[in-house]
Amino acid sequence: MKKLIIANWKVNPKNVGKAKILAEKTEAAVSAYKNIEVVVAPPFPFLESVGALLSSVELAAQDVWGMEGPYTGMVSARQLKSLGVTHVIIGHSERRIHAGETDAMIQKKLSAVLAQGLHAVLCIGEYQRQGSEIPAMVGDQLSTALKGIKKEMLRRLTVAYEPVWAISTSAGARGPATPDTAFRARIYIEKILAVLFGARAATAARVIYGGSVAPGNISAFIAEGRMDGALVGGASLDAKKIGAIVRSATVV
Repeated sequence: MKKLIIANWKVNPKNVGKAKILAEKTEAAVSAYKNIEVVVAPPFPFLESVGALLSSVELAAQDVWGMEGPYTGMVSARQLKSLGVTHVIIGHSERRIHAGETDAMIQKKLSAVLAQGLHAVLCIGEYQRQGSEIPAMVGDQLSTALKGIKKEMLRRLTVAYEPVWAISTSAGARGPATPDTAFRARIYIEKILAVLFGARAATAARVIYGGSVAPGNISAFIAEGRMDGALVGGASLDAKKIGAIVRSATVV
């Protein structure tokens, strides 16, 4: 299974012209690394323009709506797929906090994405640092989101452990988690997946880390934290940094 690096641009850059430039620079920075799966997630308005410039890099959406029909302002998984989107980020903490997303809403979104044959990137993580143990709320987020999911779909599931306190732009940010914390999260997530789907099926899903990922710490998260890659925020807006992150991930 290839390592996975996802560049989450959030509400950046400021216009489509700058988005195209960043896409071209990112493509150039990572195209040589064939053993790493690289995905970029631009804002909705830039998806089609950015996607047209990518060849070795895949395209992700930052959100989705769980249903089709009379839902003003929403975007369905089917519509995203028609634009060439292959991955969809679901349940990011910034959506939970600022858009009021609940675990039940996230479950519907996850089901819709997987039903369309797309890859789902499910974000889970605690809000406050609580010592070395992974809080039960992380398990609750995961278990609720996976209700109704068939084990055959796990090969298209990536679980992104992204503790809110580790996100550089969050209030009260305390820096990245340690590789040991990431490792504990990995084991915790694997146990829940094994309970829900069986030990063999659980290994089909990828587990990645998010939260202040940088060129200098990605290797440790993969080697010591046993992560399958990373969800990269701020650093992904610099093509040189995302290139360095991908390069470091290839040598672990």
